[in-house]
Amino acid sequence: MNALGSVITPRALDDAGSMCAAMIKTNRAGKADNLRAMIDNYIQYISAKEFRLPDGTLARNRPLPNTIWLDDLFMGVPALAQMGKLTGEMKYYDDAVKQVLQFSQRMFVKEKGLFMHGWVQEMEPHPAFHWARANGWAFMTLAELLDVLPESHPGYQSILELFRVHARGLASYQSGLGFWHQLIDRNDSYPETSATAIYTYAYAKGINRGWLERKAYGPVALLAWNAVASKVNARGQVEGTCVGTGMAFDPAFYYNRPVSVYAAHGYGPVLLAGSEMIKLLKKYPFAINDSAVMF
Repeated sequence: MNALGSVITPRALDDAGSMCAAMIKTNRAGKADNLRAMIDNYIQYISAKEFRLPDGTLARNRPLPNTIWLDDLFMGVPALAQMGKLTGEMKYYDDAVKQVLQFSQRMFVKEKGLFMHGWVQEMEPHPAFHWARANGWAFMTLAELLDVLPESHPGYQSILELFRVHARGLASYQSGLGFWHQLIDRNDSYPETSATAIYTYAYAKGINRGWLERKAYGPVALLAWNAVASKVNARGQVEGTCVGTGMAFDPAFYYNRPVSVYAAHGYGPVLLAGSEMIKLLKKYPFAINDSAVMF
């Protein structure tokens, strides 16, 4: 299918989710008034056509039948949440919250505060590989949902608590250089830039919106941002980003995924992280106390 075909007839959340959310944000900002037909087409696919498990959880039939990809939280939930904001219809908020809670019931490892990358309905046990960028998609999804979810919604507190628990879990795995590793809990896997940038964005946004304690997480965000900035080379390319990655059930797959300056996943997160860090540092200047960063 060509690029136009994926707009007219989306066949996967990859075709619809992030584009839909971006178009709704553009529409809400008053930057374009001719996007509604495409928005409605995308949201119809997400809400009614994407494959789901019997309980309504967004799923895929690859690489195995009845598989949940953590990536699909970001491919589905922000669009649903933004549609709720655009229309005021609670059904979109309800579906967004349901997706987060049902994904987390299956895939969030409470002992580590991390999500596993994939889950297969007919698999037991479920190998838990904590791929960094997928955890980034989840962390960003929670931030994007909290950004528009009414505080009066019955699921708001559950989403906020999950965001905070995930923030605490991720912070415990940050390296001394500020990066997170390709497999978060395996320090011999390589430092990965796109995930570090996504976490920077979500931490900074969480502090700026009052969801996270700045004294605890401001230093985490600033260390992460400094790490990310070190990976932008003189040509403006983002180094150290893992290329597009499917799902696997052995560590070697993740360890051996190549990095590339042409991996588009690195560029948006770096811009988002930078913009949110500017807001944070303007709002909350930091100080140095005995060589330590304090907010």
